[in-house]
Amino acid sequence: MIRNVAVDVILAAAVALVLASTVGLLAMRDTYQRVHYLTPLALVAPLLLGVAILVQSGSAVSSSLTWLALLFVVVTGPFLSHATIRAIRIREAGEWRLRRDSEAPGDAGSPGDQP
Repeated sequence: MIRNVAVDVILAAAVALVLASTVGLLAMRDTYQRVHYLTPLALVAPLLLGVAILVQSGSAVSSSLTWLALLFVVVTGPFLSHATIRAIRIREAGEWRLRRDSEAPGDAGSPGDQP
């Protein structure tokens, strides 16, 4: 009985997090800001789901596969967010590095080249 209530509370927290992130995602106008609202969906919600599974099933062999999948999601989530932001930047500016105003588009712009 207590185990079921704990699982329900954890799952409700995960659903509330997903709903809040979705509202934030819809409210933001800038693509870069929207990506920040995806982070709780990619990191915290899967962890809450994993905790709910662990509470429900205990530390059984079958739950180890769930933890392995969640570990993969948590480790790769920040890299995926970074790659998404970099791809957006390349699409908008042609390259991912920030240019200084004094640089021409074809300049290498290394710090050692400046007088």
